[in-house]
Amino acid sequence: MATTILVGAQWGDEGKGKIIDVLTEQAEVVVRTQGGNNAGHTVFVGAQKYVLHLIPSGILRTGKTCIIGNGVVIDPVSLVQEIDGLVKIGIQIEGQLLVSETAHVVFPFHRILDEQREILKGKNKIGTTKRGIGPAYGDKAARTGLRMADLVNPTRFRELFSIRIKEQNEVLKALGAEPMDFDKIHSEYRAAGDRLKPYVTNTVVKLHEALQRKASILFEGAQGTFLDIDHGTYPYVTSSNTTAGGACTGSGMPPNRIDLVVGVVKAYTTRVGEGPLPTENNFIADLLHGMGREFGATTGRPRRCGWYDSVATRHATMVNGIDHLAVTNLDGLDTLETIKVAVAYKVGSERLEYIPNDVAVLAQCEPIYEEFPGWQSPTTQARKWEDLPARAQTYLEAIARFTGAKLKIVSVGPSREQTFFL
Repeated sequence: MATTILVGAQWGDEGKGKIIDVLTEQAEVVVRTQGGNNAGHTVFVGAQKYVLHLIPSGILRTGKTCIIGNGVVIDPVSLVQEIDGLVKIGIQIEGQLLVSETAHVVFPFHRILDEQREILKGKNKIGTTKRGIGPAYGDKAARTGLRMADLVNPTRFRELFSIRIKEQNEVLKALGAEPMDFDKIHSEYRAAGDRLKPYVTNTVVKLHEALQRKASILFEGAQGTFLDIDHGTYPYVTSSNTTAGGACTGSGMPPNRIDLVVGVVKAYTTRVGEGPLPTENNFIADLLHGMGREFGATTGRPRRCGWYDSVATRHATMVNGIDHLAVTNLDGLDTLETIKVAVAYKVGSERLEYIPNDVAVLAQCEPIYEEFPGWQSPTTQARKWEDLPARAQTYLEAIARFTGAKLKIVSVGPSREQTFFL
């Protein structure tokens, strides 16, 4: 298997965890490169459902090295809980998980700041998960953050954390929030630091050792292209680089060592949180929610749903350099008589073939659709391309052509067996 970056080519929640799980069978090293526990990957192995927030999906297969890279922001208490939850159900963690010593730490005051900022925004809120991810990245950029190397050093951590909590308590009081108790938080984080210390290391060196021995490496992104801090629908974005370039900066892997970029899309479009979604459609949303689908893995919030937006995915192909396309949730469209695909936008009398950077303009965009006849038969039993109805094949070929990437993987359900390669 080539050195591969896997990215979401929509607004996140594309089913990346499942595709990563399938690709991991051939990978030796799996690396999470950005985001925090605001993201969630849901993977089914048989009847067992796993929801992962910080740990790479490769942990569900034995013998894989799983790295949480420097670009991730880590809530250590949450990470310990995730480790304990996996160990409890028999997943091997020891000897498989490595955590970057330069990854930044998320603290309780980050979560409170996140919540207070959303309250202050009122109707202009972003719709964050309130997990403190944005404020943690803010501290990283401001060079005031603490890193995992600090957390696992008891003397240094106490000194640095005492300074940070004094500063943050002043901010919290100004916002009308209660100040935080140093002893309580220090005790919790000190315990988490002790527990995580065996995993914390220089992951860049470990990654390059794997590269030198020609190990197959898979880079696992969280969220999706249009939640990227630079290339997404700003300000309705996350606080990290969710595109392919972020996999390099978030891990220490040089760009010229990447062989392949795989983009994951749903056969339709979804997003969680606020911001424009040009193809949003209540009929599709009601259909999918009625099937028990499209609820956030982290928050449980119902996702907003719409028709497939090839304007967006074409842009994602350009920004990420997507070579291969993985299409998930095809079976969600099995009952429809007619299916629409947005091929361009209209703003007034102007036709746009791309996503405008101005979010106010994007909010005014009306999709220009092409329609396709539905196949109106179940696809969940398909195990190869030839098993799909002819109309489903036509639809998949069309969205790949509109997107500008080669169709390589199709998924027709949540289990490993319901994913096949072309």
